[in-house]
Amino acid sequence: MCMRLTMLQSRPSLRLSLIADFRLAASKMTGPKRRAFEAEMTIKYGAGTPLTAEAVFGWGRQPVALGLAERRTGIICLGAQSAFSGRKRWEEQHPQGAHALRQLAEAHAQQDPTCRTSFTYTRLTAQAALNALTEQGYREDQLPSPTTMAEVLNRMGFRLRKVVKAQPQKKLKETDAIFDNIKKKMTMRCHRKVSNAGVSIGKRP
Repeated sequence: MCMRLTMLQSRPSLRLSLIADFRLAASKMTGPKRRAFEAEMTIKYGAGTPLTAEAVFGWGRQPVALGLAERRTGIICLGAQSAFSGRKRWEEQHPQGAHALRQLAEAHAQQDPTCRTSFTYTRLTAQAALNALTEQGYREDQLPSPTTMAEVLNRMGFRLRKVVKAQPQKKLKETDAIFDNIKKKMTMRCHRKVSNAGVSIGKRP
């Protein structure tokens, strides 16, 4: 108790509002970032001792001591969860497969005709990509599901697009008028031929 009072008396004077601000700022941080902040404040306002930081700011002595050690050595300590948790993406686990997939997608790719985005559209479906990679020798356990494959293509900058079937063009009024005019001309020619043939027959002796 006497040691804590001595530390409180020997530390630089801090307003309660400033101490509250430091506590609030530290509460918004996590991991190495928080430890680095607490270590800096401990050196500046707590004579560099974890016990003073605990007495003044209410921070744990062990995290502050670790932050001071990290600051001194430059080595950042990672917890087991931070170091080993989290699953890598498929393209990170299989870089060769990702390279082969990109080549397949680029072979079926087309730039956005509107030039509004930097994405490239591909007619290669996720299932077709899986089949193509299987033909190249990739095992089933090395390949993702069709849904994940579509996400991988999106992360590579490709957007899946369905193949649009050719549709018959709509008739225009001008087109109908042209055909009607041709039909009328052909009908008139036929009538003329018939009339000329009748006149010729009538003039024979």
